[in-house]
Amino acid sequence: MDPQTIVAQNVDEKIIYNCISYSYLFWLFGALYVVAPVIAWILFLRLIYKKISRQPAYRVSISHYVWLLGMWVMLIALVVGHLQFGLGAGKLIKSSIGWAKGWALLAIFPLIGCMSIRPEIIYRASCKVCKHTILLFPLFLIAWKIGLPSTLYVSPISIIGGPGPEFFSVSLYEIDPGSGVPRWRLFTPWAPALGMLGNLYFIFAVQEKNTSWKRWGIAGSLLMVLMSQSRLGLVCYLALIGFFTMFRFVRSPWLYLLLSPLMLLVGVVGEATINRIQLSITAIKAARADSTRVRQSLADIALERWMNEAVVFGHGIVERGPHMVEYMPIGSHHTWYGLLFVKGVVGAIALAIPMLVTFIMLLIRLFSQPMARVGMAILLMLGLYTFGENLEILAYLYWPGLIVLGIALRAEEPEDVFTKAAALEE
Repeated sequence: MDPQTIVAQNVDEKIIYNCISYSYLFWLFGALYVVAPVIAWILFLRLIYKKISRQPAYRVSISHYVWLLGMWVMLIALVVGHLQFGLGAGKLIKSSIGWAKGWALLAIFPLIGCMSIRPEIIYRASCKVCKHTILLFPLFLIAWKIGLPSTLYVSPISIIGGPGPEFFSVSLYEIDPGSGVPRWRLFTPWAPALGMLGNLYFIFAVQEKNTSWKRWGIAGSLLMVLMSQSRLGLVCYLALIGFFTMFRFVRSPWLYLLLSPLMLLVGVVGEATINRIQLSITAIKAARADSTRVRQSLADIALERWMNEAVVFGHGIVERGPHMVEYMPIGSHHTWYGLLFVKGVVGAIALAIPMLVTFIMLLIRLFSQPMARVGMAILLMLGLYTFGENLEILAYLYWPGLIVLGIALRAEEPEDVFTKAAALEE
């Protein structure tokens, strides 16, 4: 395939390509939060139809079924939690809809990856978003310089309901309350989420075969991370660079020649190295001390209430925190603490097992299939962000990564699936 002329070749690819490419357009209408769940369930229904009528072309791996089971258990934990605390039918319905727009996507989008969808389509569309970010950045910078309102408006689409108005607002910039300096979140609900998306687009940009689009992708993804001023975003970006760099030399005998003296050196300067790492971690935390304090307080409250009130199935819903955490929801800023508080041990296990199975399945094929490396990079990113974000609430942003993860998990290579689907349509 000519890397210069990648175009969508079926309905599924067109839907995915356009939904990614026009991210900024959907953002202007405040529709991004709605787009992902809608296309997820539409493509899911299309997959079911195709699975029934064209089984040979669509093979679902055990990993996909594990994700489906895990997210179904999430729903069960949600229902039991509501019944246990007598929250009423209204809140149960609302929370179930929230599940369909959140946790369910973590199972549906990887399953969609089993369809005749080429990852190159997603890579190119993501690089286009990176290019749009670079071209639009001067406008966002000027908006802050001349003192335009940080938030222009909140879309009327917010009437359908959601986590908050920030998911439907058009924000030009925001001022960090701790440092007083500007940071940007663009089409995401908060700045660290932009850092997460920048890391995902970096993974895609590295896979892009066209040199020009690759440069746009890498530059745009780095700009997103820097604009967000997210500490976790920068750490993840460096980790991904190390991950992809490793595979350039992992098969080289020079690696083994270097490992022996390196291990000896680590033994000699190990204590000094550990001390430097600890000082670096302290410095990172001090860079935004108020944020670190709030995050730690939210974690402490979530753990204490989980252990004392709802160990197995959790509280069923999120609750507003006290003044000391600036009234932020208990368990937010951390996937595992949030799961323990809302869905208990059952919910935490329902996420941990699919992630572990996915890790094992990708590890087996890591050195034999290039797509497994891409999938592992995405899993690495998601794993890191479980300690700084709620995966559920941001699934509507990183859903392209879930599709690529599903492609990496399926039993066949992308080209084989696409060829079979094309043959059946003839």
